[in-house]
Amino acid sequence: MNRLLKIFGTLCLLLIMEQSYGQAKGYNISFEFYNDTFNLNIDSSIIVSNQKTLSEQTVKSYYAKLNNGKYGSVVDTLLSYKKKHQLNDWLYYQLIRKTAQAISPKKDNYERYTFYKWFLLGKSGYDARLTIADNRIIFYVYNDEDISDIPFAMFKDKKYMCLNHHDYAYADLNKVPPYNMISMPEAKGAFSYKVTRMPDFKPEDYYEKQLQFSYKHKVYHFNIKLNTDVENIFVNYPVVDFESYFNIPLSKEAYGSLIPLLKKNLNGMKQKKGIDYLMRFTRYAFLYEEDDKNFGKEKRLSPEETLFSKYSDCDDRAALFFYLVKEIYDLPMIALLYPTHITMAVQFDKPIGTPIVYNGKTYSFCEPTPQKENLSIGQISTNLKNLPYRVVYAYEPGLK
Repeated sequence: MNRLLKIFGTLCLLLIMEQSYGQAKGYNISFEFYNDTFNLNIDSSIIVSNQKTLSEQTVKSYYAKLNNGKYGSVVDTLLSYKKKHQLNDWLYYQLIRKTAQAISPKKDNYERYTFYKWFLLGKSGYDARLTIADNRIIFYVYNDEDISDIPFAMFKDKKYMCLNHHDYAYADLNKVPPYNMISMPEAKGAFSYKVTRMPDFKPEDYYEKQLQFSYKHKVYHFNIKLNTDVENIFVNYPVVDFESYFNIPLSKEAYGSLIPLLKKNLNGMKQKKGIDYLMRFTRYAFLYEEDDKNFGKEKRLSPEETLFSKYSDCDDRAALFFYLVKEIYDLPMIALLYPTHITMAVQFDKPIGTPIVYNGKTYSFCEPTPQKENLSIGQISTNLKNLPYRVVYAYEPGLK
């Protein structure tokens, strides 16, 4: 009997030790992601050491450890969250960034933090790659869109955009050789920079901004709900093509505080007058300043960023005007790019002023940016009349 009790006691002790060891093998991470709390269990099999020497061999040893470890539940949780919340690739990448930060803080070891971003993005199916050059770890992802302002590498007729260029502000990353890129055989998907849905934010994280402008001798006041997290989403966002740029939406609360009020103000106005109202709203409700002075570089603000920014330029006004007209009237529009300016034209039942003919359809100028002249619908600034332009985006309701 005593012997049986001893055996039973030993087994219990071993079980307790095993459970304790199992708990020590991993840990939980938790962080706020917009309006939600994101939770993950990190197994010790995917924790890599803090190597101080950066080399291709270091990265490959990291990969070998994680690839043989229990990473599947982490990737499955990430992808499940992406699907549930309908995250575009750019917002999904923000989730991966926060996950990598929670596992391996950027300030502790930048190379290891970047490795985790690469590993998680690659295991999510995206063709993500790393290159080691000049003692720097360069992070790329395959993208087949028109992105104009960040470094990229061409490899086997595919374009790889640099995802961590902002961390090497003064380096010429375009000269980094692509043939040494480290990749994952199963990772083949293209990454997209299109943002067609904003995440849900906590209502309490919004603040109210007061805007006003005068139209036909009447002053209109707006209390718009805005969220600075939108700025964080786009802080490293590149200059995308105009179709992608123009179709970045407002967040739910910002939309609810602005669009219904605009519709109320436009109630009873004829279509032409309503478009004129929106044109002058985007023209005069915000202060104007060139991007070079405001940001030191070209930066296209999303419609919501334009609403909360102190200054904005012609790109920003054009995108906001497009969004407002699309949401309220949903009319065909074109964006006309001049050498130093962009403006909009709208298709009405009958053209107004100087017509613009594009693909057999007639549009009328609607200038959403302040000019020296007080331009009406159908008028173009004198200094643009004889300059060449090209249509960089044409919107037709009902068509993608």
